[in-house]
Parts: sequence; C-alpha cells; structure tokens
Amino acid sequence: MTRTTLYGDDPEPSEQGPAGRLCVPVRPVAHGCAVRLFRTPVGGRTAVAFTTPGRLRAVLGADQAWTALAEPALRALVAPLGVGLLTVDPAPTAAPPRPARPRPLLLAPAR
Repeated sequence: MTRTTLYGDDPEPSEQGPAGRLCVPVRPVAHGCAVRLFRTPVGGRTAVAFTTPGRLRAVLGADQAWTALAEPALRALVAPLGVGLLTVDPAPTAAPPRPARPRPLLLAPAR
C-alpha cells in the first residue's frame, strides 16, 4: 500500500522537528519544576529547548536547571498555556555581563 501525502492538507510539509531528547530549561515551583517560557524579539511567547546540555549552558549559564523532554511532550506541556512556538538552540541575544572591575577611589584634597 502506498501512502500519498497531499501537501495542500499540510500547511508546512517540509518542516521537521528535532529528533530525540531535548534539554528544556526549567524553574523551581512549589511542587517540583515548570518549563521556562521566553519572549521572542517581537514579544511573542515561546518554549525554548537545546539539543545538548553544552548548548544550554552556553546560552543560559551553568546554573540553569533543565530536564530532558521529547518535542511532542514539550509541545503538549505548553499548548494549554497558549504557546505554540518552539525555539530550538537559540543564539544569545546579548553578550554576557562583564565582571565589574574595581575603580580607584579618588579623594578630593582637604581644604
């Protein structure tokens, strides 16, 4: 039996989701953790995931908690919140803050 895909029925036939485990940033809540949601540059809400723990740490820092989820599970978690966008392996939008350098203390001469 041959299955025919009708591209008119599929709004985005060439779009493929990431395969396998995704590293999803989470935040602590009263009874466990919750998926962190982010904003796109134009203000829309998006779920964010990374393909490796190293990529997650590079963007969000070593202290960011995360959990492993498959793409369908992540989409199912955020859909009731009205979030349909999933961003995978986003690049940082700003440079990490530089450590503050101590400045010399300047004293005014006594009068």
